[in-house]
Amino acid sequence: MTLLEAAHVGHGGSGRNVGLVNAGLWLPPEAVTARLGREAGERLNAALAAGPDLVFELIARHAIACEPVRAGTLHLAHAPKGLAELRTRAAQLAARGAPVTLLDAAETARRTGTARFCGALRDARAGTIQPLAYARGLARAARSAGARLHEDSPVIEARHAGGQWILRTGGGTLRARRLIVATNAYHRPMEHVALPRVPVVQFFQIATEPLGDNLAGDILGQGEGCWDTGLIMTSLRRDRAGRIILGGMGGEGRIHADWARRRLGQLFPRLREAAVEHCWSGRIAMTGDHLPRILGIGPQAYAIYGYSGRGIAPGTVFGRAAAEALLGEEESGLPVPVIARHHESLPALKSLFYEAGARAVHLAAARS
Repeated sequence: MTLLEAAHVGHGGSGRNVGLVNAGLWLPPEAVTARLGREAGERLNAALAAGPDLVFELIARHAIACEPVRAGTLHLAHAPKGLAELRTRAAQLAARGAPVTLLDAAETARRTGTARFCGALRDARAGTIQPLAYARGLARAARSAGARLHEDSPVIEARHAGGQWILRTGGGTLRARRLIVATNAYHRPMEHVALPRVPVVQFFQIATEPLGDNLAGDILGQGEGCWDTGLIMTSLRRDRAGRIILGGMGGEGRIHADWARRRLGQLFPRLREAAVEHCWSGRIAMTGDHLPRILGIGPQAYAIYGYSGRGIAPGTVFGRAAAEALLGEEESGLPVPVIARHHESLPALKSLFYEAGARAVHLAAARS
C-alpha cells in the first residue's frame, strides 16, 4: 500500500476536528432510514453504531498515544426545543439497543460544570481522543505493516490505462491496481478525475492554557466530550493536560475568536481570565442530506467524502470497508452503496451561507 499525502499526515480535518468518537451520524437513525430506505439505512446505522469499538480497538492494538477516554459523550440541549429533539433521538437509539440516557438539567450541570444547558443525551458507546495524534498513530501503524507514506505529494493527474491507475505527482509517478481518494473537504483538482463539489463548513476551536484542579476541577469532570443542539453548534472537550477546548462553527477570525472567549466565560465564569493558548480551524464536507458518499470514479477506485461533521468513527469504518471491498472485489460489506454520480446544488453559495450565518450569530451574541 502507498499513501500519497498532499500536505502532511493529519493536516486537514483528520487532525483539526473536535476529537469526539461518536456512534452514528449527525442525523438520528430514523432520518437515515427515511433517506436510504429501511434495509440500507439500518445497515449504515449498525455499521456506525460499532464505529467507536473499531476506533478504540485500533488505538489499543497499535498502542496509539492519543489520550483516549471512553467515558461517553453528551449531546447538550441548548434550549427546550433542543431537549425535545434529544428525547426523540434517545427513543430511536434505545429502540436499537444503544446505551443512551437522557439527563435532566441538574445532572447535566453536574457533569459539565455549567448550568447553561436544559439537559443532555449521554451515549456510553462514545468517547474522546486527541485527533492529530490518532491520525499520526494510524500512519505509524501503517508504516510498521509495510505501507509507504509520501507526504508533500499532491496528485496532479490520475488516469486509468492498461488495467492500472497511473498517478502523477510533482516528484514522480506511481502505478497501482486500486485507488481510494480520501481528500473529503480538502480535495485538490487532479486531471482526469473530477469529484463533485460539496458545501464546506468551517469549524474553529480555542484551547485554554493547562488549568489546575482549582479552576477546572468540576468542568467535564467525568471525561465526556460535548456538542450542543444549536444550529450554529458549539463543542466542548477537556484534554489530559487540563485544557478546556471550546469550538464553534466559523473560520478563523476576530469575530469568532472573540465570541469563543466570551462563550467560555459565560459557561464557566471563573475562566473569564484564563489564557487562551491555541486557536485553529478546519473544514467539514457537509452534504445536503448529511450522509457520506462512496463514489465510483473508475475501475477499482472510490472517492469517499461527506462525513458532515462526524469524521473519526465513520471515517475509520468507511476507510476499512472500502479497502476490504477493493482487495476482495466485493462491495456487499460497504456501509452505503457505491454511486456513479453525485450532485450538490450551489455548493459555493451554501459554503458562504454557513459562514455568514455563523458570523451573524456570533456578532449578535456580542451585542446581547
